[in-house]
Amino acid sequence: MELQERAMQYVEEQIPELAEQATRQAFWHTLASGDSVVVAHEGKLWEVFPDGNRKFVKDITAPSFVQKRQFTISS
Repeated sequence: MELQERAMQYVEEQIPELAEQATRQAFWHTLASGDSVVVAHEGKLWEVFPDGNRKFVKDITAPSFVQKRQFTISS
């Protein structure tokens, strides 16, 4: 595997962690701005408020997980 391809693969492997960090940061930034956030927890949707209170919104179905797949695009 050439260096450029390995570097690209390394960067791509970081995407899930970066996305998780960005989501967490957006959650706290939204609460800090005085707005509420809707979160899913144990099959329920909850509205979370900046003061820490939360309000039940509705029951939801369990998430479905997608099997990881890899595709090769050739030109």
